[in-house]
Amino acid sequence: MLRIFRQIALWEAVSTICLFFIAMPLKYFAGIPEAVKIAGSIHGFFVIIFVVMLIMSTIEYKWPILKAIKYFLASLVPILGFWVELDLKKEIEGKRQKS
Repeated sequence: MLRIFRQIALWEAVSTICLFFIAMPLKYFAGIPEAVKIAGSIHGFFVIIFVVMLIMSTIEYKWPILKAIKYFLASLVPILGFWVELDLKKEIEGKRQKS
């Protein structure tokens, strides 16, 4: 499940970057509002999956609630979403070493 969550975290971060730094400038500076509708829909889809996976992972792996809150808040900031993906990668590698 962590591998899937890691991929979702990555795509959520990429979609946030696309929304803020590609679609929004296209809307406001090039007069193309459809860019935000498309990128916003894709981003919203990934945010919903991210939150669901975050809840499921928190329950499954018995994460502290502060870790879940930290991941959620990090996902709201465009660049910090990538940190969540990297942190999950470390957690996956740590679990492999314990096995």
